[in-house]
Amino acid sequence: MLIDSHAHIQGKEYAGEVDAVVARAREAGVATIIAVGGAGEMSSNGAAVALAARCDAIYATVGMHPHDAKDVGTDDLKALCELAKQPKVVAIGETGLDYYYNHSPHDVQRRVFVQFIQMARDMDLPIVVHERDAARDAAALLRSEGEGKLRGVIHCFTGDYNAARAYLDLGFYLSFTGIITFKNAESLRAVVRQVPLDRIFVETDSPYLTPVPHRGKRNEPAYVRFVAETIAALKQIDFGEVADVTSENARALFGL
Repeated sequence: MLIDSHAHIQGKEYAGEVDAVVARAREAGVATIIAVGGAGEMSSNGAAVALAARCDAIYATVGMHPHDAKDVGTDDLKALCELAKQPKVVAIGETGLDYYYNHSPHDVQRRVFVQFIQMARDMDLPIVVHERDAARDAAALLRSEGEGKLRGVIHCFTGDYNAARAYLDLGFYLSFTGIITFKNAESLRAVVRQVPLDRIFVETDSPYLTPVPHRGKRNEPAYVRFVAETIAALKQIDFGEVADVTSENARALFGL
């Protein structure tokens, strides 16, 4: 059975359909889904926590995406600290740095990222990191602010092997999405070949990044199977081994 380690099925894209989405995931061999908060608006966190409380197969995380770092205030951080105490919240995030879109100033992103790193460290929770075109700064902050006490995963990893190595050296996991099935992603597939299986997660990032052969449609956790199958092909190992090891990795990090 697989674990979709990063999905946003609490969002409006799945309104009225969540039970059916979870059922299709189960039929596809997906036992557990991590509903990740913080994408788009603060309310996504409460929605993720509520969904996890209602559904045995779902766990939640709470945080704010770096796109929205400019809107994160002291009251938001306090509210997220309280949400993080809920029993099925397994991590802080998503949070991080995104220098590709620059929806928030870089210095603001770094300041808020540090606050979430400190929250994860103080609450003894892992951290779910979004990083795009900011690997050097992200790794440096995880190293300096984590003080060797931080554990976590770089979600939707798309960097080169040097970036991968920096995160692996920090003890972090790398999570791969449907991007690895895209025709133009050979450089990322080369990284997948090099990263040890015991440091890999699989995810959909639903509703985004739908893998081949469903590209162009709304993504959902059932499709994480295509990510795992691609990893198996790249590493020339059995699909069952990929499912077992990546699921064990996620269980170990999130304490499932």
